[in-house]
Amino acid sequence: MIEAAWLLFVATSLLVIATPGQDMILVMSRSVAQGPAAGVLTAAGVSTGLMGHTVLAALGLGAILRTSELLFVALKLVGAAYLAWIGIGLLRTRAAELVLQGAVPRSRGRLFFDGAFSNLSNPKIAIFYFAFPPQFVSQGAAHPTLSVFALGLAFAGLTFVVKGPVGLFAGLLSGWLRVRPRVLVGLHRTSGTVLVGLGLKLAFEPSHSS
Repeated sequence: MIEAAWLLFVATSLLVIATPGQDMILVMSRSVAQGPAAGVLTAAGVSTGLMGHTVLAALGLGAILRTSELLFVALKLVGAAYLAWIGIGLLRTRAAELVLQGAVPRSRGRLFFDGAFSNLSNPKIAIFYFAFPPQFVSQGAAHPTLSVFALGLAFAGLTFVVKGPVGLFAGLLSGWLRVRPRVLVGLHRTSGTVLVGLGLKLAFEPSHSS
């Protein structure tokens, strides 16, 4: 039997998920660039990445990340570089390109990969997963590992419930924005600046042991 404080977990999770962050920006930018389906696929990738963190947390990798400085720094730098790479791509978008064909299209697999990799490569999320779900497991639970696993999957599902519609409705604006290239370029550059900033913040943020 899975024993957990589900109502409190769901309410707290929704607040955390709804807070704007790198995943939300990525979902919205892909949606506006390529339409609703692109945003939803990116959101699905993000949720799948969270499922990966669920497995890692259940296996105890979260504990390793909290104690291994080398692994923590390595994952942090990979995540930071990837965010900065996405951001630079958005910053390089030109109005002429948008007028002719919109932003450089990505395949369905690439959109899904972008969401999953952006999430999986963020060590802060791994540590969050190690610390957050266990707090909602009932004291004296017979199967605490199973409870943590179930809560992690639930968080991933709730993430898609929130971010999927965000991708859907942001994408509906793409047609209106594409005939107004200056607005779309401004949106791309703003999102790119934020993503590069997030990448730099992640790269230079002191580690947990500092």
